[in-house]
Amino acid sequence: MSLPADVANALPTVEKASPTRSDSYDDEKASVKGIGIDEKGLPVSTTWFPGDVFEEVREIDLGTDGKERPIETAEDWSLRLISLDDDPTLPVWTFRLWFCALGLSCFGAVLSQIFAFRPQTVYVSQLFLQTAGYGLGRLLQEIIPGPGARLTFLRTPDNAFWRFMNPGPFNIKEHVGTLIMSAAATHGALAISIFTADDLFYGFQPNPAIAIFTLLGSQLLGYGLAGMMRSFLVYPTYIVFPNVMPTVQMFDVLHRSTDNFLQKKRIKFFWVLFVGIFFWEWIPEYIAPLMTGFSIFCLARRDSAWVTRIFGGAAGNEGLGLFSLCFDWNYVGSGGSAYGALFQPLHTQLSLYVGVLICILSFASVYANNVWNAQNFPFLSQLLFYANGTEYDQTLILNDDYSVNATKLAEQGLPWFASTQVVTKIGSSLAFGATVTHMIIWNGKQVWDAIKTAGPVMSRMVSHYEKMKVYKEVPMWWYILMFVSSIAMALATNYTGEAQLPWWAFFIAVGFAAIFLPIISTLYAILCYVPGTEDIAQMLGAALIPGKPHANMYFTMYAYNSTEQGRSMTRDLKIGQYTKLPPRVTFTMQCLGAVVGAILNYVIMKIVVSANRDILLSVQGTNVWSGASVQSFNSNAVTWGGLARDLYSPSGRYGMVPMSILVGLAVPIPFWLLHRKYPKGNFDKVITPMICTQIGYMSGGINSALFATFILCCISQFWIRKYHPGWFRKYNFLMSAALDGGTEVMVFVYSFAVGGAGGRVVNMPTWALNPTGNPDYCKRLT
Repeated sequence: MSLPADVANALPTVEKASPTRSDSYDDEKASVKGIGIDEKGLPVSTTWFPGDVFEEVREIDLGTDGKERPIETAEDWSLRLISLDDDPTLPVWTFRLWFCALGLSCFGAVLSQIFAFRPQTVYVSQLFLQTAGYGLGRLLQEIIPGPGARLTFLRTPDNAFWRFMNPGPFNIKEHVGTLIMSAAATHGALAISIFTADDLFYGFQPNPAIAIFTLLGSQLLGYGLAGMMRSFLVYPTYIVFPNVMPTVQMFDVLHRSTDNFLQKKRIKFFWVLFVGIFFWEWIPEYIAPLMTGFSIFCLARRDSAWVTRIFGGAAGNEGLGLFSLCFDWNYVGSGGSAYGALFQPLHTQLSLYVGVLICILSFASVYANNVWNAQNFPFLSQLLFYANGTEYDQTLILNDDYSVNATKLAEQGLPWFASTQVVTKIGSSLAFGATVTHMIIWNGKQVWDAIKTAGPVMSRMVSHYEKMKVYKEVPMWWYILMFVSSIAMALATNYTGEAQLPWWAFFIAVGFAAIFLPIISTLYAILCYVPGTEDIAQMLGAALIPGKPHANMYFTMYAYNSTEQGRSMTRDLKIGQYTKLPPRVTFTMQCLGAVVGAILNYVIMKIVVSANRDILLSVQGTNVWSGASVQSFNSNAVTWGGLARDLYSPSGRYGMVPMSILVGLAVPIPFWLLHRKYPKGNFDKVITPMICTQIGYMSGGINSALFATFILCCISQFWIRKYHPGWFRKYNFLMSAALDGGTEVMVFVYSFAVGGAGGRVVNMPTWALNPTGNPDYCKRLT
């Protein structure tokens, strides 16, 4: 069996593989053996060490012309961007790990739930938690007594207890463990949206104990699924996860070879950007909100509704933000999501912007032509409306058990969506169909080969995978037990918490998650694209349990949220592999983080809803609080769960939404055929599911950052990556980490100091760059 050309180019000279693996770190680091071939002709990694990322030019970086070549293949990502350095003797289970992990888990869970009610949902970035964990760990390293304490008067006898307290420098394994637990705690649970909707729209509040166990069951179920599939969703070479590169490179720069001159340059670069963006963000976030979306068109025509719809975007649900210049990294950066201009592959981003262009044209067209009575409703909104444009009261069509009352429905009439929301749903349906086809024709064979080998072929070539063999693996029965326990909790709370979800429908939801998790996680890892399955889960729930919005919410939670949790699990397992964290530590941190996060998410949700009920029910909210996400979730539950037959049947008002799934199945095929006929035409770079998804990209929130991210994408992923590959390798992802991390720290300080998260809002006085109304001077429409 011969290696593909791109793989062979990424590897050093082949030498005979050693049949045994050294357990000594020093011997392992000193041994440079290369890649061997096993008895089946498959590539096998030995203890090859190509050099660290901070080095100027290594042999592995050189192309055939003797110059450093751009990062192109999966092997480039794995071998050229990430250090292979590891010390298996580093202590992990220390007091510092538990203190930092528990403290940041509590902190991150509270913060993420507060951010969930912001006008533009902001994620608690892994980079923010990573920065905080490093600072806290270094502080504990200095102040806790132990045999490794730097200060003489804090040094103690070298015994098990004091080694547990402070064994020496805060190391990379403690740091990674802290991050994984705190990140798991901050990953929002869809069950919180259900409990919020119950409180706001139905006047129902579940028993706290039932709520907590519902959260635990729904959060851990996806973990169990992902763990059982890790052999083909984590280990293979092609499973890259581009969006974790900033995180991994930040670990490297903070912990590896920190005394090296070249590494010191990267450390200085990181901290200068981190501190600089922290101070800069106070200008667009607080002092001068106009900098969030500077639009010359809005300044020129302040009285035009159409100018607002097309060019406005600095306020939530304002407009599409075309050609706005955004100087706020909170919106230009990744915000902790999977999408970021500095790390997302170029072809994925270009597909995204094609979809956004279609989105702008579609939104403007349906509104201008009054499709679905568009002009009776706000241009952008997530609420349901009566035909006259007033807000729809869904409680007036429901029975006491939250099922739809046909008589009351006839009196009230069917609800309407804003037309742009309908276009968004069509885009989601197209994307779902396109995702299935795209996965089959472009990645199907790759994944199937990995499943058949059950210990993927290509992973044996990568030293990251080989290095992990020195640690005890998590037994499969651990994941199976977690999966079974989650199912037991979910079934119990379904029947005690008035979920109205039959047991058979619950198992169909779990089956949905098990089928689509491999598709979603693979595309996430390869393309940095996250397919949306929430709308599809709602459709399926509507078909299985018609007329019951409440049951639809629970079905969606187990079908959709489980895939999201599984996707998060695979990402964290890959971070553990890249940074050489023992698998059992990763497993423990993830599970405990999910438990801590679930409890605190629920508590904070109750506090925020109680204090801001009227704001969360309003269309535009305020610049501090918004209920847009839960409004959208509830509207979908009512229309799909209660009214699907009337609204989404082929003859229904929005029948095009489910029919678009069938259309989406065909979308990738023309590009596949063109690629077969013209293999050099780059048709394989067209990510049709991403294009379809972005048709609804601008359906809500602040939309002023898109033009700036497009410019940044062209500079980073095209110009720097192609023409300055050395700088790209050493600094590009580190820059993303610094800018996102500094911004997240600033947003946290801002939220509690003056933004209302602490209970009091301190408004910036009105002035030229902080006007009344919309921050960009566009006409306010709602």
